Amino acid sequence: MSHGSRRWWVLGLIALAQFMVIMDTSIIGVALPRMQDDLGFSPENLSWVFNAYVVAFGGLLLLGGRLSDLFGARRMFTAGWLILLVGSAAAGLADSVAIELAARATQGVGAALIAPSALTLLMMLFGAQPRELTRALALYGAAAPAGGTAGVFLGGLITEYISWPWVFYINIPIALIAVLATPALMPAGGARRGSLDVAGTLTVTAGLGAAVYAIVRAPEIGWTSGQTWLVLAGAVAALVAFVAIQAARREPLMRLSIFRTPNLAAANVAQLLLGAAWIPMWFYLNLYLQQVLGYSAFPSGAALLPMTVLIMVGMIALAPRAIGRFGPKPMVVVGLAVLAAGLGWLALVRPDGNYAVDVLPASLVTALGMSLAFIPSLGTAISSAPPEEGGLASGIVNTSYQVGSALGLAAMTAVAASYGADRLGDLPALTTGYSAAFVGAGVIAAAGAVIGTLTLRARAAGPQAVVEAEEAKVG
Repeated sequence: MSHGSRRWWVLGLIALAQFMVIMDTSIIGVALPRMQDDLGFSPENLSWVFNAYVVAFGGLLLLGGRLSDLFGARRMFTAGWLILLVGSAAAGLADSVAIELAARATQGVGAALIAPSALTLLMMLFGAQPRELTRALALYGAAAPAGGTAGVFLGGLITEYISWPWVFYINIPIALIAVLATPALMPAGGARRGSLDVAGTLTVTAGLGAAVYAIVRAPEIGWTSGQTWLVLAGAVAALVAFVAIQAARREPLMRLSIFRTPNLAAANVAQLLLGAAWIPMWFYLNLYLQQVLGYSAFPSGAALLPMTVLIMVGMIALAPRAIGRFGPKPMVVVGLAVLAAGLGWLALVRPDGNYAVDVLPASLVTALGMSLAFIPSLGTAISSAPPEEGGLASGIVNTSYQVGSALGLAAMTAVAASYGADRLGDLPALTTGYSAAFVGAGVIAAAGAVIGTLTLRARAAGPQAVVEAEEAKVG
């Protein structure tokens, strides 16, 4: 196998990792009612089948990035798949609520090692060739929406025709293939000397975990609940302690000065707001299809396929060309603005609506916006950092997107409920609530476009800037 073809096989494995990490957040949705019956979940605890994964994933991403830098990305990539495999087997075999939630958290731990190490490996393979890096990032980015939609689609298919444990067992053969293929395909990379910042690791993991926990739990117990604010206060205290520790340590978990790198902080804010707008849209669009239009799980997943196909085509074919012509900043800003417009259109959904009029055209506009904004903001965030901190930069940008997703979904859940989305069976009330969530997500996307305009530096960082510099030398 030639070096060039080997790199693209490796990219396929990296994209598969992104696909699986995102699929595992969505595949269990349709299976939840049957899991509730079989394992004895109470209604208020059932959401933790999803949340246990998200809390572990979001809370440990920075640690995963640091471990990737210290011990080697390939080693952490393999370890992450092994942990995901064990967690998946345990989740499928679980016969109690406690075991199920522990297994889902274990899956989240594996994903927190896989995601940053995968991006680091991608940068190792393609970072020296900016044109190919943009294409590689496009394929990597397209794997995320494909994983999200595949999760809904496969979850419905498996739950309906096999049984719910197979939504977890499906990970096992894929994880085995990844573990066996990694030594032969992946670059070894190099571990580097350094100490693991234990105090920093504990405080940032506790802070991020507590923040995500409070955010995802708040819709259940109320944003004004003393418990919500107590946990949030604990999260803030832990994160303040983390910053103090990082400032004082010689070898911190996260070098604070990394945020002085041009465009890194701004690109991470764009990723955070992109997740905060996109995930509520995807979540409530699925609910509108099922609870208002009356689609069952399988047709609902199929209804999201045109949106997914457009995102994949946009990320692979359109975004790289647009970045090459206009640069990363305009594409981030325009993408977020188009996403906001699509969400505004979705807000016009009707109780007696239909898919062709109320869903398809507006969802395609949102998909176009996502495909334009995701790749340039991701590429800018990870290419702004020095190569030896690629794992850290990957961990930061993954954390930004995941925390943004959790925050956006929790906030829009509160908004939707306040406008009637908790009145099951009342189609006008449900539609009004979902519409309010779309409006709120649109406001977030529009704010992202404004912030990107003010904070991103034009043509400064990102793969295309290097391309242009090289072309200028040749010219």
